[in-house]
Amino acid sequence: MGSGPGVRRSDSRVAGAPRMKAALLAMVEAAVAARNPVGLALPVGGRGVARVVTLDDPELGGVLRESVRRDRPQMVETEEGAFFLRPYAPRLRMVIIGAVHITASLVSMARTADFEVVLIDPRKGFARAERWPGLAVHDDYPDDVMAGLGLDARTAVIALTHDPKIDDPGLEAALHSNVFYIGALGSRRTHAARLERLATLGFDERSLKRIHGPIGLDIRAATPAEIA
Repeated sequence: MGSGPGVRRSDSRVAGAPRMKAALLAMVEAAVAARNPVGLALPVGGRGVARVVTLDDPELGGVLRESVRRDRPQMVETEEGAFFLRPYAPRLRMVIIGAVHITASLVSMARTADFEVVLIDPRKGFARAERWPGLAVHDDYPDDVMAGLGLDARTAVIALTHDPKIDDPGLEAALHSNVFYIGALGSRRTHAARLERLATLGFDERSLKRIHGPIGLDIRAATPAEIA
């Protein structure tokens, strides 16, 4: 993956930017700033015209989707000729619900993997900004915060509080979106009760299976780092 919060090759520093036409670069920058993956199709061999490709492009949208998923450019053949398709996508993002004992370890791991991290906890004492330097911290309920974030396919949502009043609204918002991962901390009994509550809100079994729980590996974890 690239580095930084802007345009990625699946970031705000676009490879070969000095050689791009200003209009194309501006389109790429604007799309990724809005967390919309796009591709730059560059003609090979002198045929065709360079253009920005979106996921709904009838000819190259499917190829772009695969390039974004793999974070890898591709050579593609079209009726206009051959193109080099380079993907640019928003930074992967982890939304963590709960400023609890394992959160610091999870944040460290997420940063190592170059995720943008957003922390949500409506409990003011837990969500004090000085406890979480360098993080985007929100002391409101998850569903309200997530409505402003715009959940997307490059976002993961992790619920850690064990408090249904806090976790459940966030999980509900995640289930209504196309985030690529949803996880929730808790025992099997806790998770079963969680699924029952969400089922009463109208979520079917297929939707509820998107929630990974209990989250993590079964290694009899005890310390915050092990749990994370």
